[in-house]
Amino acid sequence: MILNVQKQYGEENHGLREECGVFGIYDFDGGDVAPTVYYGLLALQHRGQESCGIAVGDTDGPRRVVNHKDMGLVNEVFTPKILESMHGDIGIGHTRYSTAGSSTRENAQPLVLNYVKGTLAVAHNGNLINAPKLRHELEYSGAIFQTTIDSEVIAYYIARERLKTGTVEEAVSRAMDKIQGAYSLVVMSPRKLIGARDPYGFRPLCIGKRDNTYILASETCALQTIGAEFIRDVEPGEIVSISPKYGIVSDRSHCLPREKEARCIFEYIYFSRADSYMDGISVYNSRIQAGKYLAMDSPVDADLVVGVPESGNAAALGYSLQSGIPYGTGFVKNSYIGRTFIKPKQSSRESSVSVKLSPLKEAVAGKRVIMIDDSIVRGTTSDRIVKMLREAGAAEVHMRVSSPPFLYPCYFGTDIPAREQLIAYNRSVEDIRKIIGADTLAYLRLERLNDIVGGLPHCQGCFTGEYPLEPPTEDIRGSYEP
Repeated sequence: MILNVQKQYGEENHGLREECGVFGIYDFDGGDVAPTVYYGLLALQHRGQESCGIAVGDTDGPRRVVNHKDMGLVNEVFTPKILESMHGDIGIGHTRYSTAGSSTRENAQPLVLNYVKGTLAVAHNGNLINAPKLRHELEYSGAIFQTTIDSEVIAYYIARERLKTGTVEEAVSRAMDKIQGAYSLVVMSPRKLIGARDPYGFRPLCIGKRDNTYILASETCALQTIGAEFIRDVEPGEIVSISPKYGIVSDRSHCLPREKEARCIFEYIYFSRADSYMDGISVYNSRIQAGKYLAMDSPVDADLVVGVPESGNAAALGYSLQSGIPYGTGFVKNSYIGRTFIKPKQSSRESSVSVKLSPLKEAVAGKRVIMIDDSIVRGTTSDRIVKMLREAGAAEVHMRVSSPPFLYPCYFGTDIPAREQLIAYNRSVEDIRKIIGADTLAYLRLERLNDIVGGLPHCQGCFTGEYPLEPPTEDIRGSYEP
């Protein structure tokens, strides 16, 4: 039985995005887990601000799954009254940006399926490159889809394979034989919590423990928030099954040789929270190191180094530490505006950038400013921020970017658009500098990426066009509408 309570409202989204944040929990002592899932999702809010959801089940009760999801932020979708009504000792949660599939209530996760073996709930972070093909196969065998997201393809295959196998983890393993691309999965069955990570390790997933409760989460920052101890990362290609009877059981049959792994480099540059650790690497230290390399490779005389909040701040500090130029606060960020909000209309005088950021005139007026940002995608945001600093009185604005230029799209869960929409496509650095209006411009050198993640194998496809697996021939990043 599935209980659903939902509402709907519209929103717009923009900019560089990533799909999504996942969280799973199993309290072996039988306590209600919904409040803890809520706080875990709050910690992962930066990974997805379009929609969110929680599904909980009672492993010792009537096998009822309570599911609530909607458009909006975690603290908007979940009230104390809703959380108090969600009883169960096992649960999963999700925060979402849309990459494949439109931003609608129907596409919110977790996805909950009622089938012969009971109820299955799935939360997915990533993007499948063969989802359209698999979707068509399922449709021609009688499947009726309720969403336009590739996560539903995964859920269907797990449910179908579960009818032929003895355990849910075997079903997940067989589904992994079919799906290709980026995925970190959290799956809730009536008596088990399952975590799975794609063989390349594009997206992160870790395991934590608090008393007699086990947790799966996209990032370690979620474990810190709920007072849980970090146990370890789920390895690329690994399936973990968590239950009171067996504890944590691991299946590494899908793991690849280490040199073939391909973590998304942007987890370290931009997506993840600075206080997270991923596969043993500190996100904060990666960004500090990127800033230091920028100072070493692209120095310039200046009076002040500032970061574009939030992900540019640590890189700016690294630049300052290496160069000796003072680090300061150049912008005030509106903390009550997320990455998703109602964008001003074209006819309006308000800018979506100025709604979120304001330059600190007292800090930058009359100064030669080095401004550090994590990336330049289309260039429209960068040119507005440079202009804001000049209008605040900055004598010079030197832009440094803590990633190489985007030259190719991403098919693995990052919303990097087609090449023609990328400002770096068919343009030199000097061309880009003129467009955004900076006095100088420099990017992180490609060869520095390996150093900022301590030699961990990673994907550089968006910078080089060389992907760890063959990209699709059709555009998979939109919805699957016929």
